[in-house]
Order: sequence, then C-alpha cells, then structure tokens
Amino acid sequence: MEAFTKLTGLVAPLDRSNVDTDAIIPKQFLKSIKRTGFGPNLFDEWRYLDHGEPGMDNSTRPLNPDFVLNQPRYEGAEILLARTNFGCGSSREHAPWALLDYGFRCVIAPSFADIFFNNCFKNGILPIVLEEKIVDRLFAEAAANEGYRLTVDLEAETITLPDGDVINFDVEPDRKHSLYHGLDDIGITLQQADAIATYEERRRKQVPWLFND
Repeated sequence: MEAFTKLTGLVAPLDRSNVDTDAIIPKQFLKSIKRTGFGPNLFDEWRYLDHGEPGMDNSTRPLNPDFVLNQPRYEGAEILLARTNFGCGSSREHAPWALLDYGFRCVIAPSFADIFFNNCFKNGILPIVLEEKIVDRLFAEAAANEGYRLTVDLEAETITLPDGDVINFDVEPDRKHSLYHGLDDIGITLQQADAIATYEERRRKQVPWLFND
C-alpha cells in the first residue's frame, strides 16, 4: 500500500449526499479482486450516458457533460470533496479501489459510512471528517476558483487552503501510523515476521507431527 504523508492536490466537489458504494462502483464491475482497473468505471452511471458493463471500451462511451468529473477544470483531481454519509450502502472494498485507481488519495466530507471509512485507511486513502460549515466553505471556494488546491498534511493533521488558512482534523493514532507508513493489514502482520518465524520453529520442535515437510 502506498504511504500517505503530504499531498497538495486539485479538489473535485461532488455535491451529493448519501453517495452509496453502488454509485461509487456499480455491482456489475465487482467480478475482479485485482484492486486495479476500476478507475474508468468510478461513478459509472453518473459519468456516462449509456449503461456500462465489464470489458467495454470506456474511451468510446458517451460522457455526461453535466457530471463534475467530466469537466476539464477537475481533470487530475486527487482530493474529492463530498457531502454527508459518503460511502453508505453495501460493504465493498472495490469502492476505495475505484477511487484510488482514478487518482483520489483523500476524501473530505462531514461524515462517512463506517465500513467505507475503515476500508479507505486499509487501501491508502485518507478520509477526513470536517464540520459541515467548513465543508460548505470548501465547496464554495472550489466552485469559485478554478484550479482550487488544498495541501493535506497527515503528520500535522492539517489542511492548508490557498489563502494560507489552516484547518485541523483528527485521525485515530493507529490508523494514522498505518497510513503514514503504507501498512495495510498484511503489512502490519509482516512487521512481526521474525516473531512469527521464531514461534513456528518452536512449535515445530514441540509438536513435529503437526508439520509435514
């Protein structure tokens, strides 16, 4: 998993509440567990004017000109600005996979669905919870200023605005450590690889009949 330390990125404002995981990545695209390749189908039903299916050439599909991510000013955005209860609905790790594959490393919202929130940290995305009035301000500024960028510093737990204002946010220490060092659940376990090997060797000597070499 790629570590998240400090990011200065373009902001894309998705002005919708209760965006569920089926909107983030529709169910027909959940046939792969490779973690990559889902970006072109992120928000598929909103981005395109036709119905998407796996294996389609997305470069030839008609785009919805009214959808925010199809507007040239938001091309290359790495920070997604969202509304309340983002990531609700069914549990699917494909949702953060799709966001990450598209290019988003950070999502800012007043609230998130719990499972989606946890899955973001496990896949290299920083979800930030801010008060609704602060999110309203960010939406207004992003709409009014083309090329609107924020600097997100995980270590300092700050967001720096273009005018120099600083917004603080909170991250639970264990999650912060894992994301800052790029450690998913497997990476955290592998930190104890020497202790695990020592235990296995001791057990091999104690109960050799359990091991078939």
